[in-house]
Amino acid sequence: MTDNTKFPPEKNQPAGYVPPKIWTWERESGGVFAGINRPIAGARHDSELPIGEHPHQLYSLATPNGMKVSIIFEELLAAGFAGAEYDAWFIDIGKGDQFGSGFVDVNPNSKIPALVDRQPRLDSGKQSEPVRVFESGSILFYLAEKFGAFLPQDVPGRTATLNWLMWQMGAGPLLGGGFGHFYAYAPLKIEYAIDRFAMEVKRQLDVLDRHLTTHHYMAGDSYTIADMAIWPWYGRLALDQIYADAGTFLSVEEYQHLQRWARLIAARPAVQRGILVNRMDGVKERHSAADFA
Repeated sequence: MTDNTKFPPEKNQPAGYVPPKIWTWERESGGVFAGINRPIAGARHDSELPIGEHPHQLYSLATPNGMKVSIIFEELLAAGFAGAEYDAWFIDIGKGDQFGSGFVDVNPNSKIPALVDRQPRLDSGKQSEPVRVFESGSILFYLAEKFGAFLPQDVPGRTATLNWLMWQMGAGPLLGGGFGHFYAYAPLKIEYAIDRFAMEVKRQLDVLDRHLTTHHYMAGDSYTIADMAIWPWYGRLALDQIYADAGTFLSVEEYQHLQRWARLIAARPAVQRGILVNRMDGVKERHSAADFA
């Protein structure tokens, strides 16, 4: 029960609000995402997913999580892995495409990105039924394993890469769903919420900056899936490319080693292509390298 002495209703937002004993969903909430937020999972409408000609079918949107996967595909192709060709299909989360029955069959959590590999490689060398992969970190790991790229094979390097990949997957929601939501998307500005998440994001930026004082890339001397996972969130934040004026608000220029790393990754041609995929103002659908023209 809420202590009304410690938390008087007049100090709550909105004024007078007291949490009920049992929460029930009675109205839409979530600011700009109010129209799609529901406290239940599952398909909301029947909708089959399109399928292209390439081995990999990516269903995504150019959010930071979506960028991770289009970046690794472009990096694999740039490295000469022709088998990494992919079709990237635009998923409009504002319209609820992620709740179509076809998408839910690939990702029951209804979040982008989602991947179907129609030509998976098995240890036996045989082919299998298409493999469905969801969660951006899992997709990065899956593709790095499949092609033997961007994931060191030595135990220390592999472990360092996975350490930072898992760090990003755990830390990212505090930047996105926490800071990003209350700073950029919430229907009202709540000082406590913004301060709470700004402090945590500043701590995370300091973690990265301190680490990068002695490491060229996140896992050492090699560019890995850890860099691909972290850069779309924290690298773009360092370059003030995510959430309007958030870089100024968080004084990102203070983190000089993070700045060096962010610019290093941003200069990669495959990264520059990858962040354009599945964007309304970029390459809405990607089916070949020619689409970038």
